[in-house]
Amino acid sequence: MRATHSSLHCVLLLTLFASYVCHADTTTPGTLSCTGTVFIDRDNDGLRDKRERGLPNVAVSDGESIVRSDKRGRYVLDAKPARSVFIIKPAGYVAPLRGDGLPDTWINLQPEAGPKLRYGGVPVSTAGGCRDFALRTAPKPTSAALDVLVFGDPQLKSMVDADYYARDIVAPLQGKPAARLGITLGDLVNDDLSLFPALKATDARLGLPWLHAPGNHDIDFDAPRDEHSLDSFRHAFGPDTYAWEEDQANFVVLDDVIYLPGQQPQYIGGLREPQFAFLESYLATAAKDRLLVLSMHIHLYDAVPGVETFRKADRERLFALLKPFPSVLVLSAHAHKQSHVFHDAATGWQGARPLHEYNVGATCGTYWTGVKDATGIPAATMNDGTPNGYARLRVQNGKADLRWFAARAPLDYQINLHGPKVLRRGEWPGIGLYANVFMGHADTPVEMRIDEGPWKPMKRVLQADPAMLEQNLLDDAADQLRGYDRAPEAVPSAHLWRLSLPTDLSPGTHKVQVRAVLDGFGEARAETSYRLDIATP
Repeated sequence: MRATHSSLHCVLLLTLFASYVCHADTTTPGTLSCTGTVFIDRDNDGLRDKRERGLPNVAVSDGESIVRSDKRGRYVLDAKPARSVFIIKPAGYVAPLRGDGLPDTWINLQPEAGPKLRYGGVPVSTAGGCRDFALRTAPKPTSAALDVLVFGDPQLKSMVDADYYARDIVAPLQGKPAARLGITLGDLVNDDLSLFPALKATDARLGLPWLHAPGNHDIDFDAPRDEHSLDSFRHAFGPDTYAWEEDQANFVVLDDVIYLPGQQPQYIGGLREPQFAFLESYLATAAKDRLLVLSMHIHLYDAVPGVETFRKADRERLFALLKPFPSVLVLSAHAHKQSHVFHDAATGWQGARPLHEYNVGATCGTYWTGVKDATGIPAATMNDGTPNGYARLRVQNGKADLRWFAARAPLDYQINLHGPKVLRRGEWPGIGLYANVFMGHADTPVEMRIDEGPWKPMKRVLQADPAMLEQNLLDDAADQLRGYDRAPEAVPSAHLWRLSLPTDLSPGTHKVQVRAVLDGFGEARAETSYRLDIATP
């Protein structure tokens, strides 16, 4: 009886082991055969039982190759070692959240130890790296639109910054109308990868599935090669190149930081051959009636003309893959200012209409700098005059609406005005009012009027926001530090408008109104005033 029981026990163990481990002897050289099942988790316990059916046609990938689960939900993936194996969450389904708040859609495949790294890298996978993946049928949404939170560059340097991030960005969003997805566009931290858990814990308060793209400050700078530069990131966040599908949009998250150890600079924007293989495979069958959203850290445009921020050949190759898609949006960060770039033939885009890249402002502003307010949080205004905050992407019927929300500010705060408080009546009208329209671009109409008079168009100017210059001058003139770090040096803003204030009106105070029509927002307004005094020489 003991022998029989032992034999059955061994058979059971071998069967379970075969379901979850990687079989190196049945694969092509250099790969590991991962097997498992994608299933509908009816009882929401994360474990498959006999009543829970497998889900067919779900994509499973290692960031290069993609396979589909069969009619029983089973998949077999010849995966590369030292990769993250993940499912591409299909539209209409919900992925459970892990204990750290991240979607439970991945596992790291690490059969052997990687290089020793300061922040640990990826531990060896004792289970071989293969697993079943649970999904649930999505409840009917309360809105036909998809609402997505988009964060650029939290860039935590310390637990002090982690506290700013929690109070300035995340806490005000708790209890507000919920989004259905969150995306962070890299530079989660500022080289101190031990802060990853703090950031995850803060994001988890919102209870959303959250997608993370890595940034140039999220890499292991002691890694010997680019292929290991995100080992610690993968341990904390899983895959660095992957896709996620919703009914209204498909999202592709890309690691576009090429690590160049021993060189200056130590990185450049671009993509690698395995990523192109993943994109080619995924985009070949991706729905073209949905918006396609690419999320990455380093922007596709060159910050300085003639100097590659993102490798030109990689950009053109990426654009060729995107050309068949009628609706594409690129979300990037990295710049710590805000702009809209519309790619055309000059940057290699050959689509029927310009490709919109929204370079999202930073949640940390310019590294949590500037004068602190009464709550102890720095102003953190960016060097182009954009207040720190976050964006929301709203997708409906293939159309993307984008809005910027300044941290802890009223939702209608979309324009900041800067101008004189008093002018001499009759002096030469050469002093202007400046309007920083945070989501503005070259085609944004911006107008001004005085005392309910006629609206007049303001002129877009490429220069530093005087409000930021004022902070710079105040920092210079101060005998003591005004903040832990001073405000950043002002740079030319891509969304600044100007119009001279008239001086031939009656003495006294005059109301000034500015309005702008913003894409996806409608009309935004701001108001100020100035006074005309009578003076003698």
